Amino acid sequence: MSKVSEIVEELVTPILDENGLELVDIEYVKEGKEWFLRVFIDKDTGVDIEECGIVSEKLSEKLDAIDPIPHNYFLEVSSPGAERPLKKEKDFEKAVGKNIFIKTYEPIDGEKTFEGILTHFDREIVKIEIKIKTRKKMIEIPFSKIASARLAVSFS
Repeated sequence: MSKVSEIVEELVTPILDENGLELVDIEYVKEGKEWFLRVFIDKDTGVDIEECGIVSEKLSEKLDAIDPIPHNYFLEVSSPGAERPLKKEKDFEKAVGKNIFIKTYEPIDGEKTFEGILTHFDREIVKIEIKIKTRKKMIEIPFSKIASARLAVSFS
C-alpha cells in the first residue's frame, strides 16, 4: 500500500464508521497526465450517490487540511460495483455462495485464472466449484497464492 493510500485510509475510516460504511479499496493512480485518488466504499445494502457525496466532501476537507499530496489530483468516491474486489478475509467470508473470479500468482492444476462458486473459506484455503462443460470440479487455492479476486457477474 502506498504512503498516500495509508494516509487516506487513516483519514477516511472515522468518516465511514460514523456513516455505517466500509472501505473496500483505495487507488492512487496516474492516468495519462492526471492523478486520481479513488476511494471505494460499500455497505450491505449498497451505497447511493448521496453517501458518496458526504464521504467525498468530508474527506476532501481533511485532505485539504493536511495536504499530503503535493500535486493536483481528482478525488473520486464511489461504490465498487457489482464486481467488487475481494481483498480482506472478511470479503471472502461474505462471498461464500457467490460467483467469484480469482487470479493466482502461479499455476494451480495448470491454470492461473478461475471462476466459480466460492464454497469454502478458512483463511488458508479458498475452495471454489468450477464448471468444465457439464461437469463440476472443486478447486482448492491457497489464500497466499491469490494475486487478485473479485465477485463475478454470471449470465448463465
